[in-house]
Amino acid sequence: MRRFRKRDVLAVTLVAMLSGLVFASPLLDPLAGVSVDLLTALRFHLLGPRHDPATSPSVVVVIDEQTFQTPPFAGSPTLAWTREIGRVLTAVVEADARVVGFDIVFPASIEQSEIPFGDAPLGTRLRGFDRDFLRALAGAARDGKLVLGEVLHHANPVRPAPAQRVAVGHGANIRALNTHADPDDVVRRLPLWFTVGDQPMPSMALELAARALGEAPVREPDGSTRLAGWRIPAAVPNTQMLAFEGGADDVPTFSFADLRACLDRGDTAFFRQHFAGKVVLFGTLLDIEDRKVTSKRFATGPEGARAPRCALPPPGADADAEAPVRRSIPGVYIHATAVNDLLRRDVLREPGRIGATAIAVGAASVAAVAAFLLSPLVAVLTIVGLGVLVTGAAAIAMLYGFACPLVGPGLAALAATGGTIGWRLVAADREDRFLRRSFALYLAPQVIDRMLDADEPPALGGEMRDVTVFFSDIAGFSSIAETMTPQALVAWMNAYLSEMTDIIEACGGYVDKYIGDSIVAVFGAPANDPDHARSAVTAALRCRERLAVLNETAAFQGHRIAHRIGLNSGEALVGNIGSRRRFNYTVMSDAVNLASRLEGANKYFGTSIMASETTVGRTGDAFVWRELDAIRVKGRVQPVKILEPIAEAGRVTPAQADCAATYAEGLARFRARDFAGASVAFDRIAAVDPPAALFRERARALAAQPPGPDWEPVFTLEGK
Repeated sequence: MRRFRKRDVLAVTLVAMLSGLVFASPLLDPLAGVSVDLLTALRFHLLGPRHDPATSPSVVVVIDEQTFQTPPFAGSPTLAWTREIGRVLTAVVEADARVVGFDIVFPASIEQSEIPFGDAPLGTRLRGFDRDFLRALAGAARDGKLVLGEVLHHANPVRPAPAQRVAVGHGANIRALNTHADPDDVVRRLPLWFTVGDQPMPSMALELAARALGEAPVREPDGSTRLAGWRIPAAVPNTQMLAFEGGADDVPTFSFADLRACLDRGDTAFFRQHFAGKVVLFGTLLDIEDRKVTSKRFATGPEGARAPRCALPPPGADADAEAPVRRSIPGVYIHATAVNDLLRRDVLREPGRIGATAIAVGAASVAAVAAFLLSPLVAVLTIVGLGVLVTGAAAIAMLYGFACPLVGPGLAALAATGGTIGWRLVAADREDRFLRRSFALYLAPQVIDRMLDADEPPALGGEMRDVTVFFSDIAGFSSIAETMTPQALVAWMNAYLSEMTDIIEACGGYVDKYIGDSIVAVFGAPANDPDHARSAVTAALRCRERLAVLNETAAFQGHRIAHRIGLNSGEALVGNIGSRRRFNYTVMSDAVNLASRLEGANKYFGTSIMASETTVGRTGDAFVWRELDAIRVKGRVQPVKILEPIAEAGRVTPAQADCAATYAEGLARFRARDFAGASVAFDRIAAVDPPAALFRERARALAAQPPGPDWEPVFTLEGK
């Protein structure tokens, strides 16, 4: 996983903030509306309806297509229906409905008709035609159970006919039916108050809900509205966000034709069963009249009067299957939904401008961080997965009345993802790409990854680093080379070097160079490795084990070889060193020279791996060692203790342990000037242990000619 640099933190923060602020700005408010539409559909399709339609506080009586086709309404204008409407209204009120609202406006009366009919206007001849209707209106209004609707326009408001206004007591029982459409012409909110003259007037839905509760609504000085002590949530002032259920059965719907036929049968019990205690709205359910696109547009269902029937059969046995499904709904259902939301205290809550901005910035921040830390493909898949989870959580939140913005934050996240990936391509990853190109031909991929993750690339020109240097060389290479053709020698060397290099790089080392049959490698640079000494010893042991296997295969063309490895740790200058036109990434210091000397010292002791006491001290208890000797190499005055790794901790065989113990006994006697005792100890393992055989001869020589008092147990190497 990548690491942040200071400039990366600044860039990612700016990308996230800019993306979040842009997609939460007022110019993109329609996106918030689309979020509500999508969540309404998801909630309905995934989780089903929240409420049983039978528990709906409101019901709807509709003039539908069946009404227009049923006698006596078929072939007659709606102005002639008022007497029948009055009959149904009276029956509904007498059935103990809480309140009745009219989403139908009759702006004229047939009694006002001036069309000539004989020697007098038609209206004069039909004088008194609306009397029963007006009486029904007056009686319901007198009991506080009727609210007529009107549509407010600045110049020409659509109002009930004058006689109707007089019958209901003028403005006391008339409320506005106007709806509110967002800039995309979708109805998601409904106004709570209108100003008529200089006075605030509740909307139709607010008035109906208030009468059903028996308490008048209160408009607070801050513009908020309280209904029966409950403050109606409103992110947009003076509006309520509509919590549409989805489908087509959320509000029980009765056909006006069926109710009129029910009255002809005298079935008042049907009215009491279905209208008692309900808010009843009269409206239309027609193909083209009074239809609105709402936030329910992706969750509509087949239309029709689906409530229980009293007298008339449904239009057809397969009416449900043939009923149309449209994105728009009749306007009466907007008011019915608003009434239900108010009575259930189920008005959708929105986070508001500050909350929406915080959500968008948060989504953009998560996306930006993911896009920076992960690969582009993984980041996109991660963000899409999180988006699915967040969408599901938002759909569940809708169950509890919270409309979480979805589209804006989602687009902000995508924008932040694109912006962050662009930053990586243009700036953040440019240095990484440069380093990968620079080291690709001489550094293992995993080492490059560690170097970039550590965010500690070597400084140009060099820097001092604590490292472990690895030198190896093939014993007797010249004599082997003389027996092979150049082509065979190259193939053989490539096979050997490839095997050893793979092990070194797998352990985190960097191969500095090949010098003929020799390998020079560094652990701890260029990638920082706190355990570089342990990594180097592990690589040496594995190289020895691998060489033993190769010697038994046909890969070495019958040649059995041995190699010598020297290890030393310490401060070294590492970096790009060379001329201005050509340089190598290499390492230089006295620690490097000592590692080279230790590799050569193996041939004196007959060992394959030798490490300095500095390296051994940094490996902890990871390995089991035996001290070989203290030596003075060419070019150094101070002696160096040298040790041989026997095996990794826990993997030492009993034979190896016995040999090491015997060697330690002999070395202790040798340093105590007990040369005879040392000779006896070394002699016990000299046949199988070359270092013991070397010390046995040295002990015997010193026993024959004891050294002077200034003798020190240090072996001085004569060559490299």
